[in-house]
Amino acid sequence: MPSLLDQINSPADIKSLSISQLETLAQEIRERLIHVLSITGGHLGPNLGVVELTLAMHYVFDTPTDKFVFDVSHQAYIHKLLTGRRKKFDTIRQPGGLNGFMMRAESRHDAFGAGHAGTALSAALGMAVARDLAGTREHVVALAGDAAFTNGISYEALNNIGESTRRLIVILNDNEWSIDRNVGSIANYLHKIVTNERYNHLHDSAGRLLERFGGKTAVNVVRKAEEAAKGMLWPSMLFEEFGLTYYGPLDGHNVGLMIETLKFLKTQDRPVLLHAITQKGRGFQPALDKQKKFHGLGPYDPETGETKAVGQRTYSEVFADTLVKLANQNEKVVAITAAMPNGTALDLFRPHHPKRYFDVGIAEEHAVIFAAGMASRGFRPFCAIYSTFLQRAFDPIVHDVCLQNLPVVFCMDRGGLSGDDGATHHGLFDISYLRGIPNIIHMDPKDEDELADMMFTATLQPGPCAIRYPRGIGPGSVVKEHPTALAIGKAEIISDGQDIAIFGLGGMLPMAKELAQALELKGFSAAVINPRFVKPLDRELLSAYANKVTAIVTFEDHVLMGGFGSVVLEALNEMQIEVPVVRIGWPDQFIEHGKPDQLRKRHGISVEAALEKLLPLLDRVAASHVVARVR
Repeated sequence: MPSLLDQINSPADIKSLSISQLETLAQEIRERLIHVLSITGGHLGPNLGVVELTLAMHYVFDTPTDKFVFDVSHQAYIHKLLTGRRKKFDTIRQPGGLNGFMMRAESRHDAFGAGHAGTALSAALGMAVARDLAGTREHVVALAGDAAFTNGISYEALNNIGESTRRLIVILNDNEWSIDRNVGSIANYLHKIVTNERYNHLHDSAGRLLERFGGKTAVNVVRKAEEAAKGMLWPSMLFEEFGLTYYGPLDGHNVGLMIETLKFLKTQDRPVLLHAITQKGRGFQPALDKQKKFHGLGPYDPETGETKAVGQRTYSEVFADTLVKLANQNEKVVAITAAMPNGTALDLFRPHHPKRYFDVGIAEEHAVIFAAGMASRGFRPFCAIYSTFLQRAFDPIVHDVCLQNLPVVFCMDRGGLSGDDGATHHGLFDISYLRGIPNIIHMDPKDEDELADMMFTATLQPGPCAIRYPRGIGPGSVVKEHPTALAIGKAEIISDGQDIAIFGLGGMLPMAKELAQALELKGFSAAVINPRFVKPLDRELLSAYANKVTAIVTFEDHVLMGGFGSVVLEALNEMQIEVPVVRIGWPDQFIEHGKPDQLRKRHGISVEAALEKLLPLLDRVAASHVVARVR
């Protein structure tokens, strides 16, 4: 007999199910999630926590006419299962398969794409106002985790909701976690609500009332919840002050209660907020025991949750270990992260220097300005933020750090391709968005040891520095006990050559070496250079090679437009040196998700692609060799 889930081909298929059938379906969905993600990897914990919520949303509303906006959207796997993508679910995050986030191009049920936090309320408000102007009647529902409410954008949206529309439903999915446990006053505020004794009593009585009377008492349950919540802290609730009528907190895993509540909220002609309490990782004990690990991970054992040991320190771990050493030696060194202590490995720094560790929540703009404030008072902040997330703080970097020439160190984890996470998480733009800012030094290490050297070098500079490094492990270089200060703006010659000069930036240096070997087999002499610095560029070394070689090749894990190859071209132009430059990097498009090696091959980030572009130039080199022999 087929499972209930295997009979669901669209949201319409769940609307005739009974509550008990929906509960069975929820269990089947959890089993499917645990099984498939054990093979593909992905965001297991967040999705296990929103199964009933998502079922209730699709039971009550009608997508794609009604619009669902998921904050971050890493918790939209159930939504994908219910909206015609069930048969392709085992392709999630795989090359050519379903994306791990919402994508408008993937399905008409995906109303708004996302991958960064704090965007749902603004997007949903925009949709609601557009609906009002168009005179249509569809519903707009925003599902945002409690972590999204540590993000400033969410409050900018809240500030406008009450005066902009009369119909908007916001669901606050409260599980106390983003990737790490949520921090700050907002988290404490929500915690006070849900730990109040009156809520606990309401939670129990709501379930009993629903079992006895069904939907007839749903309105009363919700109103009682609202009244109880209003009395918990002070008469004017935070969300009420923003113009949203607050309901809850209610059990987000009680699918019947959620359905009846949403049916009621659907009738309201005013902006409303439903506070739902959920459990991240529900239904899988390893995910409950290790919340951080199971937020997002690679393949694992579906029975035990065990994952294969990496066996080698990642760049993130080397960064954290080095920062501990630097902080041991310099009491002014502090660490700042924006809700990513685990992802940046600063959770390894925290036990050593807890008073010099700061997690500011999902608030990148604040993190940068906060760092600037500390730097203005003589401290040396290391601001560890993924390259793709640091984009959100561009103006503070320009205005608050670089303009004032403050010694903040931006450590950009995931600089370059981020594989399975796709376009929202690839760190392919930081060179282009940072190199035009005066005062900043921009570095990219070839290995783990050079990362440590660059971090130490940054502590010696009077102004801002940025260091980008890849996701995952590096070549496995041994990190020295004591890092070495690097000469600013000086590249490293790995091997000399006369015909071609190959610059391999950061993690692309191995590919530069491979190209050099391939050229040598064809009889050409190739120099390999580790640039180290994007800004300032080693113009002296560039000039020396440009004046003697037939062509220059640049490799970078970054978009070509405005990237390292562009830096080289601009420098050659300013020095009035004419030499062909073959640039290998990412094209002017958003790169899909997939395995890094496959994506590089597909988009021409390879030795073969470089050789193909060099062939016409190599013929010219060969011809010059013939002329030289004749002479």
